[in-house]
Amino acid sequence: MIRVRFAPSPTGPLHIGAARTSLFNWLFARHYQASFILRIEDTDVTRSSEEMTKGILDGLKWLGLDWDEGPIFQSKRLEIYRQKAEELVQNGHAYYCYCLPEEIQKRKGDALSEGLKYWEYDRLCQRLSKEEKERFENEGRPKAIRFLVPEGEIKYRDLIHGSISVDSKNIEDFVLLRRDRLPTYHLSVVVDDLEGRITHVIRGDDHISNTPKQILLYKAFGFEPPEFAHLALIIGPDKKKLSKRHGVTSVLQFKEDGYFPLAMVNFLAQMSWSPGEEERIYSIEEMIKGFSLDKLSKGSPIFDLTKLEWLNGQLISQMSSGELVSYVKEEFERENLWQDDLENERKEWFLKLLDLLKERSRTIKDFPLRARPYLYDDISYDPEGVEKYLKDEKLEELLPKLESDFEEMEDFSAPHIEEVLRKRAEREGVKAALFIHAVRMLVVGEPVSPGIFNVLELVGKEKTLERINKFKTIG
Repeated sequence: MIRVRFAPSPTGPLHIGAARTSLFNWLFARHYQASFILRIEDTDVTRSSEEMTKGILDGLKWLGLDWDEGPIFQSKRLEIYRQKAEELVQNGHAYYCYCLPEEIQKRKGDALSEGLKYWEYDRLCQRLSKEEKERFENEGRPKAIRFLVPEGEIKYRDLIHGSISVDSKNIEDFVLLRRDRLPTYHLSVVVDDLEGRITHVIRGDDHISNTPKQILLYKAFGFEPPEFAHLALIIGPDKKKLSKRHGVTSVLQFKEDGYFPLAMVNFLAQMSWSPGEEERIYSIEEMIKGFSLDKLSKGSPIFDLTKLEWLNGQLISQMSSGELVSYVKEEFERENLWQDDLENERKEWFLKLLDLLKERSRTIKDFPLRARPYLYDDISYDPEGVEKYLKDEKLEELLPKLESDFEEMEDFSAPHIEEVLRKRAEREGVKAALFIHAVRMLVVGEPVSPGIFNVLELVGKEKTLERINKFKTIG
């Protein structure tokens, strides 16, 4: 039975890299109808917090990544780790280290000053006599537990990177249990994976250097290690490790910024993997069915926010205006734009407005900004657009004529508006674009909008005439 786990540390929010790791573990588990276990690695008591833990859980829930077991908190299992470390001492795979930090630093400094390029722990405590150990014990000197690294080559096959081999002479006797009796990462992760019967460890390739140590620990406990798959790390557009300087913080920030979870899941999945031949939004079911570790790329994917915006925009365009209402209402309320009659008397009009606006919207936050000219008359005019489209001298003579044409219209619908505008342009011997760009600027204040004739129909005849009449004060 396949069992995988996601084991974040609550020392920070659920960031993009961790979210992608959790997604790939989840997809792998769901593809094989296996178990997905959530473990919280909170043994770093000084940096872990309940707030961060809640943020991680909320982020996973928002993405739709449910877990079958957990969350398991390492902080509640400290005594188990201590017992397992002692077990390794008794079996000869580990030993007590009584060295004080300052003693280790002095020996290291002396060695380096003598020309040694690299210093690793010199196994001083592994060679202590029985009398020396008793003396330290009687003094009550705190002790750590170090793993006794055996000689030989450590080989394993990574499911993404292929064969990997490390000579154990390049690994020093690493600490399992610190002097304060808290476990190190290597001890706690191996003990938990063993007890959790984890069959596959899928994690970032910044853990590749940890894997040989953990394989040695598995074998010291008398078990074969699980299979490993190390995911290529996400990098920023500058090809450097993804960080806050790239504007990337918590996954939940993307929720606040108006993105949908399905768009985010597609975005995460399509970094290092292609669910299909097309660039589009894939359903969760499609991703589960098609997921395979051997299809993941070894190369580091680049965090491309424009791709996420495009995916989110695709999802918005596929949604009906009725589906969008509950999402945009929240944003409208946040911007103090919501009007109660949009759900009652003007509901049909509002649904048409959403259908119009969704064509160019990339996030839910785009809707309030673009809806303002349709709801309120306090329009702000784009300066560059004014300069480019409202400064033609002919407009002073021609716009009043178009305004008069509009005023005479009984059917102020998009097809008739277009017909009237183009006929006026033809009679005046000018391109229709002259009117279209000018009217767009006057009615919505921006040089770009959805189809202008549909815009005018929704704004309505009365407001359209009022705004065109403002030309002299704006142009």
